[in-house]
Amino acid sequence: MAKIKTAFFCQNCGVESSKWVGKCPSCGEWNTYVEEVIQKEVNQKGSWQSGKTSSKKSNQPKRLAEIDYEAQTRLVTRDPELDRVLGGGIVPGSLVLIGGEPGIGKSTLMLQIALMLASTKVLYVSGEESDNQIKMRSERMAYQSDNCFVLSETNTQQIFQQVELLKPELLIIDSIQTLHSQYVESAAGSVSQVRECTAELMKFAKQTGVPVFLIGHITKDGAIAGPKILEHMVDTVLQFEGDRHLSYRILRTSKNRFGSTNELGIYEMHASGLKAVTNPSEILMTQREEQLNGVAIGAMLEGNRPLLIEIQSLVSPATYGTPQRSSTGHDAKRLNMLLAVLEKRGGMRLGQQDVFLNVAGGLRVDDPGLDLSVCASLISSYEDNPVDPGICFAGEIGLGGEIRAVNRIESRIAEAEKMGFKKIMLSRYGLKSLDTDKFNLELVPVTRLEEMYRHLFV
Repeated sequence: MAKIKTAFFCQNCGVESSKWVGKCPSCGEWNTYVEEVIQKEVNQKGSWQSGKTSSKKSNQPKRLAEIDYEAQTRLVTRDPELDRVLGGGIVPGSLVLIGGEPGIGKSTLMLQIALMLASTKVLYVSGEESDNQIKMRSERMAYQSDNCFVLSETNTQQIFQQVELLKPELLIIDSIQTLHSQYVESAAGSVSQVRECTAELMKFAKQTGVPVFLIGHITKDGAIAGPKILEHMVDTVLQFEGDRHLSYRILRTSKNRFGSTNELGIYEMHASGLKAVTNPSEILMTQREEQLNGVAIGAMLEGNRPLLIEIQSLVSPATYGTPQRSSTGHDAKRLNMLLAVLEKRGGMRLGQQDVFLNVAGGLRVDDPGLDLSVCASLISSYEDNPVDPGICFAGEIGLGGEIRAVNRIESRIAEAEKMGFKKIMLSRYGLKSLDTDKFNLELVPVTRLEEMYRHLFV
């Protein structure tokens, strides 16, 4: 019998060491090294690729100009939000990882996609639920498919045997942390097991051209559980976000080898599953009957999609000592910068004021084009004077108090016009290359914060 070989792995970053160390030299965490068995058999009988790699011809270097390339036809689903986030559909042979909070709807989304693809043979492998549980969930959905097959299994060798028999066109794994390979003698979910199972699935996807979706757990910090190499190995990393107490879910991509990494999809959770929101600007703006101070509408871009979102702020005198600065959905450091600009360039006394900022709809934003709307909201709350509900904003604020132009201003203006706004305030410098005659709403150009204040409150 061969000697058992072990190694120590950091449970935080996945770095391997031949001996136990107290502090990880890679990530700096303490007491994260765990000993795991890494012995493998040389002949992996029973695996899907056994007996096939020996006949594979050896690779030879080629000139880049001599490589024959054919554009791959993507698998288009009936879900427009998922297609947008993936860059136009599912790429054959791609490995996609989707993570999110427990109970956020990852399994529901994947099962819904499997049922949507009625003409595609899909194998849904679950290591967390039984066949009856999956059937109960599918009964609540509005989609039915005769090509959706379910397998409750956690052993990768057993999964590949069923894959060879069924020959699916799409494989869904729920979840990667529950799988284990018999060639690594460690518990399911450990660093070595997650890395080995992902490597086997990646090799399967690349050699067969079958796209594979992996559902992944996350840690308490919001990062995908397992070694960081897991995110490096896959082609696309998706994050499913949202508050479980609210009905809206956000699907965004942090890595995509086949498309943009700034796309965003919005869903609404119903009893029958997830419904794609095709016009998110309607849900991101509160329908109110009376004018409220501290509310402004900003035109932003998320990937290639223009959105109108509502910025809410509350500025009140600090009565408990040190003034508070709280931001929900917006970068807190950028909020502090805008507050400093308003105090230095705008003459506002905000040093003894509590400031609370909120982005309505539960969205997290980082577009600098929202600076103008944030400042308008703060000034409105500070002056206790509401902003005209028929105007929206698109502009970046500089440290000198100047209002800078933002990219793709035409898309922002078109979205504001579609939503019925009468005016849009923007930087004067953004009008140089803009055809103003094709828009029906009024363009209000400004160059500094003082001009914005005069247009709004004087």
